Amino acid sequence: MTINYLSLAVSEVHRLAPYVPGKAIEELERETGQSAESIIKLASNESPLAANPNVLRAIQQALQTITRYPDGTGHRLKNKLRDKFGLNPDGLTLGNGSNELLITIAQSFLCAGRNAVFSQYAFSVYASATIAAGAQVREIPAREWGNDLELILKAIDRDTRVVFLANPNNPTGTWFECAQFEAFMDRVPLETLVVLDEAYIEYAEDPALPDGLAYLSRYPNLIVTRSLCKAYGLAGLRVGYAASSPEIAEILNRVRQPFNVNSLALAGACAALDDHDYLRQGREVNRQGLKQLQDGFSRLGVAWIPSRTNFVTVDFERPAKAIYEALLAKGIIVRPMDGYGMPHHLRISVGLESENSRLLATLEGILREGVQQ
Repeated sequence: MTINYLSLAVSEVHRLAPYVPGKAIEELERETGQSAESIIKLASNESPLAANPNVLRAIQQALQTITRYPDGTGHRLKNKLRDKFGLNPDGLTLGNGSNELLITIAQSFLCAGRNAVFSQYAFSVYASATIAAGAQVREIPAREWGNDLELILKAIDRDTRVVFLANPNNPTGTWFECAQFEAFMDRVPLETLVVLDEAYIEYAEDPALPDGLAYLSRYPNLIVTRSLCKAYGLAGLRVGYAASSPEIAEILNRVRQPFNVNSLALAGACAALDDHDYLRQGREVNRQGLKQLQDGFSRLGVAWIPSRTNFVTVDFERPAKAIYEALLAKGIIVRPMDGYGMPHHLRISVGLESENSRLLATLEGILREGVQQ
């Protein structure tokens, strides 16, 4: 007897597909036989810096207690966030990356009969989390590859419980400014939660962009999610946090899994928040690398979307799959954008100067030789 187990799954699962991450170095090594040392990964917007020595020391010390469960409240990390950003620990929810927190928000506030609103070309988890919760997806046409806040506002109705906004946006790198954000928030009904996803805010370095944390007291329906996986270099540990009113945080903490941030991640996150020099160095490398890539793409005659992040999304004005595969053959991993409805684009993370140079030189050769579409 054969059973179709998908038929036993809840109906929402039928509409979902597994998340496809950027190809891992180990995966390309297995597929092609290229050595891991010869491969560069510019696909997942990770920090190109070596691991923070202070984080490694903190993890080494935390290894002594791995027979015990971690602090389920994350007390020490919450206090670090309080000291660094002036946040109320009672308004914090910790997560296994900010990705988990986006899902927790959907689980807490979305269900059948409700809807979530977000932009075209938004992070794919907004849609998958909404669908998994049984709610309706309302995807709003983008404006210049980013959030059209006026159109999003018009899409909100009495059944809208969540609006997802990323600033800067992933996967396009676009952004909106303080005046636009304030005008939007002033008109959002209080019963609609606005989730401001600031996973890339540390790279923005532009005072024109809103600092979501500064608006928490002004807008009680605001939830700000941030990640320590990008600029703080903790992608392999997976740590994020949501800042909100204590009332909302209490709800999220009912739903989140117990011990969802492990002991090593908690220790590493505390050490990372204390190390201002590592963050400064990462920003400087990114600032220079972003310019290097953008200047290089312009020199090659390749269009790109302006970015306030640690990546550039490039428009080849034709299907980019062959270019992606040609780069893989040369040991360079970037991110195809077919899954976001952008088949002509590749998203390319900022690497070290040498990695950026290799990418540009390799891409120049591929474009000069031509590739079959």
